[in-house]
Amino acid sequence: MTFNSFKYILLFFFLLNITLVSAQKQKITIEYAGTLFTDPEIEEGAQVFLRDKSQQVHFIHEGANVWCDKAIYYENEDFIEAFSNVVMKQGDTINMTAKYVEYSGKTQLAFASGDVVLTEPKSTLTTDTLHFDRQRQLAYYQTRGKVVRDSSGTITSQIGRYYMNAKKYQFIKDVVLVNPEYTLNTDRLDFFTETGYAYLFGPSTIVGETSTVYTERGFYDTNNDIGHFQRNARIDYDNRTVEGDSLYFDRNRSFASATNNITITDTINKSVVRGHYAEVWREKDSVFITKRALGITVQEQDSVYIHADTLMVTGKPDHRITRAYYNVKLYKSDLAGKSDSIHVDHKTGLTQLINLSRFSSTDAFATARKPILWNIGNQMTGDTIHLISNVETEKLDSLKMFNNAFLIGKDTLGVDNYNQIKGKILIGLFKDNELYNVDVDKNAEVIYYSRNEKGELAGINKSKSGSLNIKLKDKAIQRLALINQIDGELLPESEFPKSAKRFRGFDWREEERPLSVEDLFKDDPPLVLPVIKGLEDYVPPEEFVNKDLIERVEKAKDSTTQKPNKAARNIPKKDSIPPLQAVPKAKSGNNSALKKKSDQ
Repeated sequence: MTFNSFKYILLFFFLLNITLVSAQKQKITIEYAGTLFTDPEIEEGAQVFLRDKSQQVHFIHEGANVWCDKAIYYENEDFIEAFSNVVMKQGDTINMTAKYVEYSGKTQLAFASGDVVLTEPKSTLTTDTLHFDRQRQLAYYQTRGKVVRDSSGTITSQIGRYYMNAKKYQFIKDVVLVNPEYTLNTDRLDFFTETGYAYLFGPSTIVGETSTVYTERGFYDTNNDIGHFQRNARIDYDNRTVEGDSLYFDRNRSFASATNNITITDTINKSVVRGHYAEVWREKDSVFITKRALGITVQEQDSVYIHADTLMVTGKPDHRITRAYYNVKLYKSDLAGKSDSIHVDHKTGLTQLINLSRFSSTDAFATARKPILWNIGNQMTGDTIHLISNVETEKLDSLKMFNNAFLIGKDTLGVDNYNQIKGKILIGLFKDNELYNVDVDKNAEVIYYSRNEKGELAGINKSKSGSLNIKLKDKAIQRLALINQIDGELLPESEFPKSAKRFRGFDWREEERPLSVEDLFKDDPPLVLPVIKGLEDYVPPEEFVNKDLIERVEKAKDSTTQKPNKAARNIPKKDSIPPLQAVPKAKSGNNSALKKKSDQ
């Protein structure tokens, strides 16, 4: 063998030795101790370290530093117990203090107890006992803990984990976040300390001074007070409740929006609006809703339904105003209507049916938008219609029709005969929600089929006058009084010209009359709702005591005696968490009663 060959062999073994040494884990190193002694009563080979007047006992291990007043070091197991004023630091970000700490150099598992405080740049955790796995950078408590983050508030829970790499807390069981503006309660909460993002799982509430949020799956930005909620989500705003498949909430602007299957309940005025997109401004007392919008005034005897492209409800609770825009339809059991727009004053009971005349007079749809009402067997049209209800009795009181007033009622016995009244202004009175008196002023005209007591047709009356009064009963004209009559005649049907049986502008629109709530939507185009991606489902976290941790503890056994390493003695015996289960949505106030009534 040459000298050069021998040199290369020596170099190979030297490098191999360096590799083997570096592959071995470093043991705990005693950096400083004031006093060292052995105590036969503790354990053979155990060393006891005490601080001196100048500084504490100091240990280091793979980037971690531990300071304490007293320590017991078990060299064979590479395990220390630290007592009194214990400080454990990892780099520049993690700092933990406690009365007592255990740490294993073999498993890198730490256990702390007694006034434990874990601090990272954005939050501070306090608890009674804490488990810390340095390999996975995971801290765990199950003896109740509290986390304080300046901008978000204080979070408490029975069980908690802190993932140091992700800077994420996971709080479980009896979770409460207390902020000066609100209190959040939930079953489970994932909280990111860097962003202040909070993810809610299971039945959760966020209660503030002016609002309460309920959700079973939600997100809340604690820095900007913005939330996104799903799964039976609901926002209670003073006297309004907002429900929908997906809710957005902005606390600073007192604003909420909702998407798909929305119900907004006014608990004071007993009204409900529905649709598939809505915006609510609490401070402005304003609600905007569209996409098959439906407004419901809930009444004991007979609720009123209004459907339109868009609904707006504004005003304080004691003076609500509802505005319905474009292709508006109205329905109750004894009344129906259509118009371009509707304005409802809930305090006075005034409902105005209006044609906004958005287009020229040649617009082909102008007639279709002209306000129209149906009551029992009567059809009423005019350029503008005012309908007045008694807000106390919830019954119709009167109506006013302005310009081109036209009332048509089908003759009770005739197949194709129609009683007709025309004039500039028409005023009608109701009794038990049925029209019984009509006054027509200016340019009054009438065609009606006069019948005797046996129901036989006596003739057809066609007259003009300055004004007229009509009494109706059972859908038929009982008495007609012409005031300042200009002309008129009663002719047998055989002598009455067929072409004169209809006033100019006659338009019988019975086929348009909504006969049910469902009929309000029959002319709507197909509804295409946006697909809500939704927040991701809850994924159970990896347990603190997992396969990797158990394997490390097994490997750390004494090679001679096979005794477990002391790091195993404080491992949680049970780290199981019950499955997450949603509960039925709770109703507040009399919302359930209102919803039941509105569904009828």
